Amino acid sequence: MKLLPAPLLSLSLLALWVMLQGSVDPGTVMLGALVAIMVPLMTQTLRPTRVRMRRPGKVLLLIGRVFVDVIRSNFEVAWHVWFFRSHPPRTQWVVIPLQLRTPAALAALSAIAAIVPGTVWSELSMDRSRLLFHVFHVPEGQDFAAWYKERYEVLLMEIFE
Repeated sequence: MKLLPAPLLSLSLLALWVMLQGSVDPGTVMLGALVAIMVPLMTQTLRPTRVRMRRPGKVLLLIGRVFVDVIRSNFEVAWHVWFFRSHPPRTQWVVIPLQLRTPAALAALSAIAAIVPGTVWSELSMDRSRLLFHVFHVPEGQDFAAWYKERYEVLLMEIFE
């Protein structure tokens, strides 16, 4: 058993601890170091597989895409809620065929779905080949599944697979 099974997590926890405490006195740093060492050790079994990123530089592109989509979706959902009677949203259940198989990539995809307004990850098939998704508004003529796969799945496959 390694003392630091997730060194980046430990470093991040220590930095977060010091920032939240607003002090770098020895007691704060020592307690933060203890937390930074113990949390990854205690949660080690929750991370059964090691995550490997094939192209970590693409993560910044993914973060940018998600950021833009969150802002855009907030405005779109607000507009449809505000003008619901004159322009009702076109809600839709969408089945998205998946090529992703890596648990970390699927977890990232579910996190994206959770933070982008207007989308809800509803069900993943047992063989992980299809995703049932509820979308608040799909513009007429748009193939949401193809758009979603191109926007996120392709990039996640580049990063993780």
